Amino acid sequence: MTLQKMFAALSPAARALQLGQETASPLTEAFPRKRVVHAGLTGEMVPPGEAQSMWNTIMAEEPPAVSQAAYIHIPFCKTKCLYCGFFQNGLDQETENRYVDYLLREMYQDARKPRLKNSIIQTVFIGGGTPTSLSAANAKRLLQAIRDCLPLANDYELTLEGRVHDLVPEKMETWLANGVNRMSLGVQSFNTRVRRQLGRLDDTDTILSRLEALQSYRQCSVVIDLIYGLPDQDQQVWEEDLAYLTASGIDGCDLYQLNVFEGSALNRAIQNGRMSPAATTARQAEMFAFAHKYLTSHHYKRLSSCHWAANNRERSLYNSLAKKNIPMFQFGCGAGGSLGGCVSMNHRMLAEYEALVEAGQKPFMALMREHPLKNIISQVNYQLEHGFLNLDRLVEEYPALQELQWLYEQWERRGLTAFNGVLYELTVPGQFWQINIAQTTLECIQALLTGKTLLSLQRIAAQDGRKDGDLTRAVHHKAKKAGKEKQMPAAGSGLTELVLGNLAEK
Repeated sequence: MTLQKMFAALSPAARALQLGQETASPLTEAFPRKRVVHAGLTGEMVPPGEAQSMWNTIMAEEPPAVSQAAYIHIPFCKTKCLYCGFFQNGLDQETENRYVDYLLREMYQDARKPRLKNSIIQTVFIGGGTPTSLSAANAKRLLQAIRDCLPLANDYELTLEGRVHDLVPEKMETWLANGVNRMSLGVQSFNTRVRRQLGRLDDTDTILSRLEALQSYRQCSVVIDLIYGLPDQDQQVWEEDLAYLTASGIDGCDLYQLNVFEGSALNRAIQNGRMSPAATTARQAEMFAFAHKYLTSHHYKRLSSCHWAANNRERSLYNSLAKKNIPMFQFGCGAGGSLGGCVSMNHRMLAEYEALVEAGQKPFMALMREHPLKNIISQVNYQLEHGFLNLDRLVEEYPALQELQWLYEQWERRGLTAFNGVLYELTVPGQFWQINIAQTTLECIQALLTGKTLLSLQRIAAQDGRKDGDLTRAVHHKAKKAGKEKQMPAAGSGLTELVLGNLAEK
């Protein structure tokens, strides 16, 4: 079956979600909604009884001659922000001390094994949670363990993620003296009211003064996160956020679209009237386009779909390499990684995590074999993340993918892509809808190469209200009725895979 026939056979709701819809306003209406957080295809779970043995075999092998990374998770926050789905544990010094003890044990256990010992690590990301919440003493212990356990490349990038509230001299001097060369800070908005109603602590003046203090050391790249679509973040506030960003002189920024998950604390607060509604997806698209024009006019360089650099100090190396699906070592409660053809996720509960480390085992919650099409998934995700797709290169390797030309011609006609004579580039509307475009591209590749037709869907656009809910429920109901809806809890955020053959018109 051709892609054209496959899409023609779908119900209108399923077709709109996957192919998009005809519209004179592609920026705001090309798709009914964003349907996944991250584009991808899932593999198969390794039986729990086989997982540790498989992991030990992987770690006993010599490393491949490719770029590699490490992710370290700190599962603590002082406060829980309403929009965040990553909060795991509140902050307690005794618990933190104990956790760092076990984290270092996990790292030293893996450091003895050939797969890590003989590697070269290009980039390390310490994420969370709020890693900057660690005491200066525990941060020093962790950073010294990184130098002991991870064979860092000469030009390594070591990112510490955190919040502006922790930018105090004792901590900053500890981080910089022990190898941190990139700071990623969650500002989200400079507006005091917008921030504090979401659970952020500092006001505008404090943010600016502490960013200035960190920059004064001149020892690391400084980047901040901004979220667009927050409650009460109207156009004026968004323009002020971008103006503060460019005036601050920091090295780069990450611009993230707000996802409002059904059942989240943020959605409950909005539904209960305790907070103003978040921006709809259409309004978020307009905010994205404004930011794109604003930052381009200020000579920022767009590194990928969300990441922008103000100068050459910001490389965003971890984010860029992660999209290539390079080998990723993981450490810590709730950390995820991928090695030797497997994706793994460490236990999210502290007690289970500590018990497995105590037993000398890798503390993962799940081990999953990567999708058989991993290599092409990585190519497509990396290219679209950077705003293009070289279809000819894909067809050289997989002739059946010539069918994708029809798909990209449809999107070009709808204003989402533009062919430059060599490859397809995403327009500004296409960049906003990049996740949808990537997910559909991967699902079409899977259909063309394996015959398996799926539509992945997550409940991540609650801000669109009844319109989004009715559309999502219509597609879910049709698949459930056919007995072809598969929940994927390991993927997180309520990912559901729907068999497209059962969503066809009757």
